[in-house]
Amino acid sequence: MSRTVRFIIIGLLALAIIIQFVGPGSPDVSKSNPDDMIATESVDIEVASMLRTACYDCHSMETNFPWYASVAPVSWTVNGHVRQGREELNFSEWSSLSRVRKLRKLKDIAEVIEEGVMPLNNYVLMHSEAELTQEQRQTIVAWANDFTEAVMDRKK
Repeated sequence: MSRTVRFIIIGLLALAIIIQFVGPGSPDVSKSNPDDMIATESVDIEVASMLRTACYDCHSMETNFPWYASVAPVSWTVNGHVRQGREELNFSEWSSLSRVRKLRKLKDIAEVIEEGVMPLNNYVLMHSEAELTQEQRQTIVAWANDFTEAVMDRKK
C-alpha cells in the first residue's frame, strides 16, 4: 500500500472518530409525559397503537433511538428529524396546546396520513413496523376527523 493511500485511510479514520464528538446532542427523552394525548384523551387503543408505532419516535418525548442514532453523521440526521418532528407536533405536549392549535394539528394529521406523507419513507425503510396499510391510514384519518369534531364541541 502506498504511503499516500495509507495517509488518506488514517486521515479518514481520524476524521470518523473526531466527528463522533461534534454536533448537537440527542433530544431529551421521557417516559413520563402527563400532557400526552394518549394519556389525557380517550384515544381508541387501536389508534393509540398505530400512533405509537408510526409517529411517536419523532413526534413525542418517548423516542426510542436505535443504536445507529448515536453514530455520526447518521446521528445528526436522526436527531434533526426528531427535533423537527417535535416542533411540528409533539403528542407529549398535547394538553398544553390551545383548542385552535389542537384543531389545526388534527387537520394536519389527517392530511399527511391520507396523502401518505407520514411516516417518512426513510423512517419506514429502517422501521418496517411503522409502515401503515391503506386501512390503517383510513382508520387514523377517520379518528382525526372524529376527534376534531369532539374538540370543536368542547367549551374550552
